[in-house]
Amino acid sequence: MTSISKPIVFFGTEDFSLATLQALIDADYPVRAVVTKPDQPKGRGHHVIAPPVKVIAQQHNIAVWQPQRLADIADDITALGDPIGVLVSYGKIIPQGIIDLFSPGIINVHPSLLPLYRGPSPIEAAILGGDQKTGISIMQLSAAMDAGPVYTQVSIPLTGSETAAELYQSFGAMGAKLLVEVLPRIINGSLTGTPQQDDQATYCSLITKADGHIDWQDPAATIDRQIRAYIQWPQSRARIGQLDAIITQAEITDTPSSETPGSLTLTNTDLFVHTGDYLLRITSLKPLGKKEMPVQAFLAGYRAQLTD
Repeated sequence: MTSISKPIVFFGTEDFSLATLQALIDADYPVRAVVTKPDQPKGRGHHVIAPPVKVIAQQHNIAVWQPQRLADIADDITALGDPIGVLVSYGKIIPQGIIDLFSPGIINVHPSLLPLYRGPSPIEAAILGGDQKTGISIMQLSAAMDAGPVYTQVSIPLTGSETAAELYQSFGAMGAKLLVEVLPRIINGSLTGTPQQDDQATYCSLITKADGHIDWQDPAATIDRQIRAYIQWPQSRARIGQLDAIITQAEITDTPSSETPGSLTLTNTDLFVHTGDYLLRITSLKPLGKKEMPVQAFLAGYRAQLTD
């Protein structure tokens, strides 16, 4: 493994950050500080939970900085002596004044083939778009969102059955491996970034809870993509008969819908919903407040509430 002497400051908060931080530690790269969001109350009990990267950092005796304002840690960054930054799913905009404290800058792992899907939800956007491929970009952070030069990219084919949860896990591992491989060359200047073609840029937005609402008038393919894209959050909610439920898995059929969108067709073992074009077979779902269950268990317990 190529050694790195330059101190590293790691910016990250979400689960997607974990693989890269762990890979840097495992490679014996000198991670001197982890910058993450402040601990947040979560769940019904509002217990204060630390970001996962904080837990890993503390296990390895790495300093953890959780500033409300990044300007508050400017002196700490400078005190490290010409550090390099690595950022993966931090969740805050980095101002230019902080970026300028690093040399050659802050290096970002972004899960798309930039300039496609700049923004906070590129994996979900690729699923929603029905894309046949997406990828991972290692790029240099700039004040403009995901607009900095790209050092390297890896293209990854999509089958059309992936969920966002699966892609976040696999992309996290692949992005971590790629960054560890190229970071020494970025630092020594043998790998330089290529400017993005801004005129080809596309953007994705922050996902909201409202995005999880299923409209049965949409085509079956659109609903299937929504279910797979929002499997972690906000999840895909819909009215099933007289029940509100979260749909966790479905299959598109080749049977055209013949009834009003949202109407149900039941068999002994299957639940079909009429959409804007084809029947959608629901294979797994979660009644609100209950655990996820296969459709057969759902039908056994709730069939009477699915009919008028």
